[in-house]
Amino acid sequence: MHEQLEPVKIIAEIGCNHKGDLELAKELIRVAAHVCKADVAKFQKRHNKELLSEEQYYAPHPVTENSYGETYGDHREFLEFSAAQHAELLKCCKENGILYSTSVWDLTSAQEIAALNPTLIKIPSATNQHFELQEFLCKNYNGEIHVSTGMSTGDEIQDLVRFYEKMGRAKDLVIYSCTSGYPVEFRDLCLMEIDNLMNKFGERVKSIGFSGHHLGIAADVGALAVGRLNQKKGVGKFTHIERHFTLDRTWKGTDHAASLEPDGLRRLCRDIRNVDLALSEKSTDILPVEAVQREKLKWTVIS
Repeated sequence: MHEQLEPVKIIAEIGCNHKGDLELAKELIRVAAHVCKADVAKFQKRHNKELLSEEQYYAPHPVTENSYGETYGDHREFLEFSAAQHAELLKCCKENGILYSTSVWDLTSAQEIAALNPTLIKIPSATNQHFELQEFLCKNYNGEIHVSTGMSTGDEIQDLVRFYEKMGRAKDLVIYSCTSGYPVEFRDLCLMEIDNLMNKFGERVKSIGFSGHHLGIAADVGALAVGRLNQKKGVGKFTHIERHFTLDRTWKGTDHAASLEPDGLRRLCRDIRNVDLALSEKSTDILPVEAVQREKLKWTVIS
């Protein structure tokens, strides 16, 4: 029999696609859990005055039609949930049988979300060199820490992994192959970076994942195949695929266009799980399903 691998988990990255509406956020959780059958519903948490400079905070949004406020700071505050609201989202996830997670962009957000003790916390590509934030999590949070590597140099990724090794937390670290763009052209997905990450770091960290901001779902199957082939070679584990999720790609906001709608995420979850079952070797020369056909159809030499 071939080895039964742990199923790859699908993360529905809701992010800020809730448009600042808590009830819409809960509906996104319910749809991700029951319609799409995703494993994780993930949000984002920012303390905007900590994250942004005063100039950035009071500047106009660069794309006016996507803005929910007069300034970029107003826009970001409109989309932000409080720690108490995130606790409501975590409760909603539990009630609907899906894991809750959040990307934390700054130290205060990390402190607030760690206090909720979710199964995993994400560090976005933008802040994967924010080591004060990550040191806090290493010392005060016992769950998995997932980190995206978009817009990062090879040296920065090396520094990231060495930091977690130094903190004694590398075996709780999941690093994601990612291209930071919204949406990303297929030629820029660079799926073989999964191969590079697994060969360089697969045995040093808990596992490798893929975070995609592309269109459609075909590339995710490719990511799965690259990850599983490396896992078969014994250079680590491939465990997570993350995609942005919305109820309507035409909604106002920057992430909707690079997100999957419910039927797209449903098909992604279905296809990843089915292809994962197919990525195996024969356990015997003639499989049971072939035996009947062999008896009826196979031409053999009669001695």
